[in-house]
Amino acid sequence: MFAVAAVAQSATDPLAGLHVGELDEPQTPEDWVSVDVVAAALNHHDLWSLKGVGLPAERLPMILGCDAVGHDAQGNEVIVYPVVSSPGWGADVTMDPKRSLLSEIYPGTLAERVRIPAGNLVPKPKGLSWEQAACLPTAWLTAYRMLFTNASVSPGDTILVQGAGGGVATAAIQLGAAAGLRVFATSRDGAKRELARELGAIEVFESGARLPERVDAVIETVGAATWSHSVNALRPGGTIVLSGATSGDAPAKAELTKIFFKQLRVIGSTMGTREELARLARFVADRGLEPRIDAVLPLAEARAGLERMAAGEVNGKIVFRT
Repeated sequence: MFAVAAVAQSATDPLAGLHVGELDEPQTPEDWVSVDVVAAALNHHDLWSLKGVGLPAERLPMILGCDAVGHDAQGNEVIVYPVVSSPGWGADVTMDPKRSLLSEIYPGTLAERVRIPAGNLVPKPKGLSWEQAACLPTAWLTAYRMLFTNASVSPGDTILVQGAGGGVATAAIQLGAAAGLRVFATSRDGAKRELARELGAIEVFESGARLPERVDAVIETVGAATWSHSVNALRPGGTIVLSGATSGDAPAKAELTKIFFKQLRVIGSTMGTREELARLARFVADRGLEPRIDAVLPLAEARAGLERMAAGEVNGKIVFRT
């Protein structure tokens, strides 16, 4: 089976451990199903796996990838929900301490076929292209839960999206604007600021810039570099929703005094549920949203996509076609 896998790991040269080519096809566990992949999307998670973050070396080789769409055994068009719960878990899977993403314990989606629990399939709306639907299961689902489950915002409220240009940030801008939120966005890069404006932000700013007004919620994925700015940008009683820390998780100032004095809420957010993915897919299709796609490449050119991601040259999602 043709697949993209991590066969070795290096923090300084992650692509040295990348394999693109034929691999032995994994077995399908009992009560799991096989999906013929049509399109799969790249995430920073894949780069981290090649760096040795979150993927123990003893699990190598590991097929990479969390996002995929394709056909099930009956020929239905489906979206793969990539979170796998532990046996017997019946509550919100994002609260399962033993949950995993595809490509952490079980082989991932950057392959001709992927195996998944039978309950992890979501119908692909007819209004979405394969490439658009492939963008949804990780970055877009994370942004959807941050906004509509955890941020406690309503149409007309103002949000700040830190680090415009990343997959989650880009999705949050598009989803927020489509839902009637007033979206501010920041980036160090001028081109990414203009992209944020094109995607629906009403105002864009350099990172750390003073805002014209306080916001109701901050979508935070950058971490240490923007933490103080996020706290200072909030109105009293506002909310920071945190789903990542790409610049590090140890800010110079924790801002505890401001957090308790202004009665701010800090909410951690991770991925989303299968039901949220189904609602997200319907929302994107019904609103005619077009997830920002940086490039569509053949799966055989996965190395080129990962090279662009490692260089920070990606605006939106990279999608591979099998």
